Amino acid sequence: MSNATHPGQDGAGVREYLQRFGIYTILGLFILWTLVPIVWMFLSSLKVRSGMFQMPPQLLFEPTLQYYQELLFGSNPLTKYLLNSAIVSIASAAIAITFGTLGGYGLSRLRIKGKKHFAFWIISTRMAPIAVVIVPLYLLYQFAGLLNTRLGLVIAYTTFNLPFAIWLMRSFFDEVPEALEEAARIDGATQWQAFYKVALPLVLPGIGATAIISIVFAWNDFLFALIFTNNETQTIPVAAAQLVTQTGTLWGQVMAIGIVILTPMVLFGLIVKNYLVSGLTMGAMKQ
Repeated sequence: MSNATHPGQDGAGVREYLQRFGIYTILGLFILWTLVPIVWMFLSSLKVRSGMFQMPPQLLFEPTLQYYQELLFGSNPLTKYLLNSAIVSIASAAIAITFGTLGGYGLSRLRIKGKKHFAFWIISTRMAPIAVVIVPLYLLYQFAGLLNTRLGLVIAYTTFNLPFAIWLMRSFFDEVPEALEEAARIDGATQWQAFYKVALPLVLPGIGATAIISIVFAWNDFLFALIFTNNETQTIPVAAAQLVTQTGTLWGQVMAIGIVILTPMVLFGLIVKNYLVSGLTMGAMKQ
């Protein structure tokens, strides 16, 4: 058995090594770019003010929970803002997913003239900047009595999430072979039963991915929550903005509230990460 190296084999090995080195380098830089600010924010939230801006920064220090206690148990506790954010985020995502799934299925299965143009028009409504629709929506909300209510926020978020949900769900249903539903209908199932028992279970990862994106959008929104709410219905991004006062920025509380805002989304993402990966890769491979 000969151990001779074929011509070009060394070159291929070097290219593969360089490709891996490049990929790992880019991933390492991306991880540093993402994690360093979060770690710095977390450590700063546990330091006294004089230690936050100390150079060089101290990694070993006596931690304090002072800023978290002030946020959670102070004169204006964060709990109501967290509750408002959770309610409007989950409610708007649930509505968007429900109607987005039905709309996406209809666009995928129905034979209607100009379907592609209609689908593009739906997603084009999502391309409009929020600032463009703020004034008309504000006037409508004032007329309908929806200002300073959670329902108003839920409607606003649903309005922006629904086109995105329909577009995404349509692409997920396109990946489900229609032959499966036709076989179910031959066996006696109705159109609704074919949708509910055959197509819907196959796009559950897609529903999970769309739900995550919808919740994250509503959770992070600042402009709608700032314009359409009062002190009782404001969400946590608005509460964070209130920490920049006329006398200065409350940096300790800013760092702490950043961690409070980030933690639920990170935990939620870890719980549903399998759905997110499966949903975003649906259709990436065709048989």
